[in-house]
Amino acid sequence: MALLNILHYPDKRLHKVAKPVAKVDDRIRRLVADMIETMYDAPGVGLAATQVDVHERVVVIDVSEDKEGLMVLINPEIISFSDDVKTYEEGCLSVPGVYDEVKRPSEVRVRALNLDGEPFEFDADGLLAVCVQHEIDHLNGLVFVQHLSMLKQTRLKTKLRKEQREHERV
Repeated sequence: MALLNILHYPDKRLHKVAKPVAKVDDRIRRLVADMIETMYDAPGVGLAATQVDVHERVVVIDVSEDKEGLMVLINPEIISFSDDVKTYEEGCLSVPGVYDEVKRPSEVRVRALNLDGEPFEFDADGLLAVCVQHEIDHLNGLVFVQHLSMLKQTRLKTKLRKEQREHERV
């Protein structure tokens, strides 16, 4: 297993739409193992392959306190969502140190493949529902800050570009 490099917003590669995984094979299982290690090391509760510059529909999630709730979602899709919408404070490994409120459906039903390539479905609410939607957004080329107002997005991009220039000078 290896730690992978996480892309940081506003990197253009974060906006590429991921392609479906054609076959769940050893290459995908190695990617998943590396993504799990990277997510736990970061530390985070979710990681999409897009964030590590692999543009295939693979997500790892663990919203548990004890690292016992690991989920691997290959080709995930939301097949239904609640009309009820809640506001949650979100952060992102690709936008370190930035947290803001995002409105999303409070419950979702998800279909995906597991590591054996077998389909499964599950219902999610609370933090898991937020995380699933957040990570699927990544696969669709969206970063959570794109749910914010244009003013907040512009301010954030300016701040992050300035920080990047300062870091490059060091």
